[in-house]
Amino acid sequence: MTLSRSQQLIIAGLLALLMFMTRGHHFASVDALPSASWAIFFLAGLYLSSAAWFPVFLVMAAGLDIASVLLGGGQLSNSFCMSPAYGFLIPAYGSLWMAGRWYASKYQFNAATLLPLVGSVLVAATAATLFSGGGFYFFSGRYPDPTFTEYTQRFIQYFPKNLAVMSFYLVVAMICHVSLHFTATTQRADQQH
Repeated sequence: MTLSRSQQLIIAGLLALLMFMTRGHHFASVDALPSASWAIFFLAGLYLSSAAWFPVFLVMAAGLDIASVLLGGGQLSNSFCMSPAYGFLIPAYGSLWMAGRWYASKYQFNAATLLPLVGSVLVAATAATLFSGGGFYFFSGRYPDPTFTEYTQRFIQYFPKNLAVMSFYLVVAMICHVSLHFTATTQRADQQH
């Protein structure tokens, strides 16, 4: 996938806006929308060619989480989600980013690209669930006697929702991608005539 620098900056801005609108509970969040973070990291890996964007989005996510806690009147040390396990979000988001990068290398504008897309999304969502949910369950200190049996039940409970939310945002992105592709193709055809 070859995008110009300006196209990548526009996409980065739109992804940042989406994260700002859907992550946490702060003054600008849209409470009706679930967090788009997983899809954002996948899409950033897909569309943004520079690896420098990964830490930018990590800092943005952490900043929004911290702001959400502080603006809500809480303290970071007492926040349920801010725990020693918070660092597991780095490999969780990293797996999403890397899956997006991998899919970018396989991308073609045809129906055959759907199989690697679905495969990369499933692998990335599974890895992200294992890192984020497993890290929190086993290392946050919030569960006094964690067991693999209970974690397996939690994984089965939460994975479908995580995958559904990520898939919702990816389908919206795919619709935008296809629409922009056909618009650009039509404009090029009109210019040649």
